[in-house]
Amino acid sequence: MPAEPHLTLDDVRAAAARLAGVAHRTPVLTSRTLDARVGARVFIKCENFQRVGAFKFRGAYNAAKQLPPEQLAKGIAAFSSGNHAQAVALAARELGTTAVILMPEDAPESKKQATLGYGAEVVTYDRYTQERGALGEGLAKDRGLALIPPYDHLDVIAGQGTAALELLEDIGELDALVVPVGGGGLIAGSAVVAKSLYPAVRMIGVEPEAGDDTKRSLESGERVTIPVPRTIADGQMLPSPGEITFALNQRLVDAIALVSDEEIVDAMRFAFERLKIVLEPSGATPLAALLSGRVENLPPRVGIIASGGNIDTRRFAELTAG
Repeated sequence: MPAEPHLTLDDVRAAAARLAGVAHRTPVLTSRTLDARVGARVFIKCENFQRVGAFKFRGAYNAAKQLPPEQLAKGIAAFSSGNHAQAVALAARELGTTAVILMPEDAPESKKQATLGYGAEVVTYDRYTQERGALGEGLAKDRGLALIPPYDHLDVIAGQGTAALELLEDIGELDALVVPVGGGGLIAGSAVVAKSLYPAVRMIGVEPEAGDDTKRSLESGERVTIPVPRTIADGQMLPSPGEITFALNQRLVDAIALVSDEEIVDAMRFAFERLKIVLEPSGATPLAALLSGRVENLPPRVGIIASGGNIDTRRFAELTAG
């Protein structure tokens, strides 16, 4: 059995130092309407206001910043459905190098265009018939690039954890922290921080009902692979959790809540109408879990990470109309 990956609060604090002055320190919103609706004091960490519109910039930059100069000069590769793609593209531009990004053919067009806009080259693949990890590794090897995966990388996870670090620095102790789960990097980094500072905090992940690979994996005690899920939450359309992230989350995550696509849309609509913010489907899943009562025995002080807001106007209108 491989040793459990080692990631500490100090690693996340070191990542925060690298990100200082480069990443945004995103705001924390509160809403009396939301508090009354769910019966708890809720603090929303708004990563939709992060650079590239999502938390992913934190991990991408932290990993890229630590590459040896000679490797950085050769360029970076990544695979992503959208937000990590944009994050790596921007990190490469910030650090004076180039990026080649492998993206699914059906990735949102707005995310493809944003990735191109940051100066990256985009190579597409079919997410339903091709395995992106192997394709990404092959692409990086062929071109001599450093591969920065979207979640299964300790430097990436440490960078993602800085969102939770900022939240807890700003508002203090929480009884629970609710975080969206795709590959598991954001919740792994968040859990390392939260459990280090406040061991009694409940770490609750949220997945779309169709993409419950992490929930199944935690229940079975080993990584489970499911068919690529069909859900509006494109950032969570993954067949299995990462190897490193699963090992961390198996120890640190207390529960996984599932939400339907309809509940996600309701949360997006609530965020727009009541909080005056735009969330993409994946970014709205923690809010959806609270609004729909999917988190049992909600404690008094709850934090949620609204992980991103990358959705184009047409798609947002299609989903939230009615």
